[in-house]
Amino acid sequence: MNTATMSITTDASADKIIWKQIEVSESYLVCSMYEEATSIAVSILKHLQDDSSGVATQDMWESAAMVLVQSLNQLGRAPDILNQLRSYFTSVKTIPSQVLLTGVCFQIAEGSISGIREFLEEFLNGWNLGDGQYVAVIAEAKKECGSKYNKHLVLGIDEYLEVVEVYAVTLLATLLKDVDLAISWVENASLPEENRQGLRRRLNSMHCSKSAKFSQVSSPTSDNAAYSVNEQNVCEGSHKSLKGKDSDNRKYASKIVPRLAERIEPCFWCFRAINLKFGNTKFVISSGKIMLSCLVLFIYYVYRRKQATIKRMVRTQVTAMKRALVDLWQLAFSYEVNPLAAVQPIAAAANQGR
Repeated sequence: MNTATMSITTDASADKIIWKQIEVSESYLVCSMYEEATSIAVSILKHLQDDSSGVATQDMWESAAMVLVQSLNQLGRAPDILNQLRSYFTSVKTIPSQVLLTGVCFQIAEGSISGIREFLEEFLNGWNLGDGQYVAVIAEAKKECGSKYNKHLVLGIDEYLEVVEVYAVTLLATLLKDVDLAISWVENASLPEENRQGLRRRLNSMHCSKSAKFSQVSSPTSDNAAYSVNEQNVCEGSHKSLKGKDSDNRKYASKIVPRLAERIEPCFWCFRAINLKFGNTKFVISSGKIMLSCLVLFIYYVYRRKQATIKRMVRTQVTAMKRALVDLWQLAFSYEVNPLAAVQPIAAAANQGR
């Protein structure tokens, strides 16, 4: 009984220590100390890799990996993010979907798409759609004896569809300009039928737009006349279906696009924090302080340039207020009142009686 209690206490203390380290790494990230945040995040992930007590949880993996991804991006090492994630997780499928999407979006924002297609395909392949979720089985080695065992993974439908959105629409259709391959992959993928139809309509619309642009550049010939007629029929059919189910398509797209925008938006922030180091002392000037300083300098510059005009306006306003007060004072106290006016009628009546 005492041994079991000691084991539970040890696991609880180890859990607190890991979460404390994660909080420290997040604090370094917020303070723009990206080297320190990367170092601590790497040490946490290595510790979770070697853990055999079962203390590691999915939330720990996701939190530490997210700090690593954001720190590497701020250090200008976005092309190295996916390789780093692969080295700390036993399989690409075990990477949390939000961490994977964040790393992919950072790398795309840097203009580097090398290796992204293979990485996403490795993540997406092998999942089977079950009862409201995706299930996959991977082989994982036991650290104690080195033997392998089958580990079952579970992923929500919405999380899987977010990765599908980035792979099929963003990567294949938009960046690689291979709409046909994207349509073929969607047709053969294990997707809910409603979501498959929504993706197919979007990709067909992109395909028709691409064909329309191509037809404006090159004139049609007799050899491809039949193909053009068939292509036009497909486009007209897809546009008609889009009119009937446009609201569903927008509803589906609105779930994914804002989340991707939130991840990519930090990449385009024009101001980064400035780190100043004097000996062993390090100062961090955040972007907010930089903007505030620029605003103060701008106001001071405008004041110096328009100093005479501002003084004239202030003097005019003060003079007008002074005149208004003087006029009010004179109006209130310049009216003369005779204090004997009230007794004069009585004196006149007495004189008449005499």
